[in-house]
Amino acid sequence: RARQDGERWAWALQRAQREALEREATRGAEQARQQELIRDMKERLLELLREKDALWQKTEGIDNPMPSPVPRDPGLCARCHKDFRLLSRRYNCSRLCQGKVCHTCSVDMGKHGRCCLICYQQRQPQAT
Repeated sequence: RARQDGERWAWALQRAQREALEREATRGAEQARQQELIRDMKERLLELLREKDALWQKTEGIDNPMPSPVPRDPGLCARCHKDFRLLSRRYNCSRLCQGKVCHTCSVDMGKHGRCCLICYQQRQPQAT
C-alpha cells in the first residue's frame, strides 16, 4: 500500500512538473510575441514622428499672408464686428494678429489660449 501511494505521488509530481514546463513554454512564447509587438509599435511610432517632422518642416517654409488688419474699435470683434458686452467675452488672438475676437470667431488652443479662425486656419491648413 505504501508503495502504491509513493508511486501515485511520484506520478502526480511528474505530471505537475510537465504542466509547469508547458505553462512556462506558453508564457515564454507569449512574452516573445509581446516583445515583437512592442518593437513593431516603437518602429511605427518613430516612422510617424519622422513623417510629422517632415510635414512640420514643409509647413514652416510656407509663407502665409498676414491676417486682415484689426479694426481700430476695441469694443468690436475683429472678425464679425460684434459688440463686446457683459455676456460676450473678448479674447486676444494668441497667434499672428493679436486682435480681439469673440467666442464664436475663436478656436480653443488648449493651454495656449484662443486664437481667431483665420490664424488657426493658417497655422493648421487641414482645418476647415
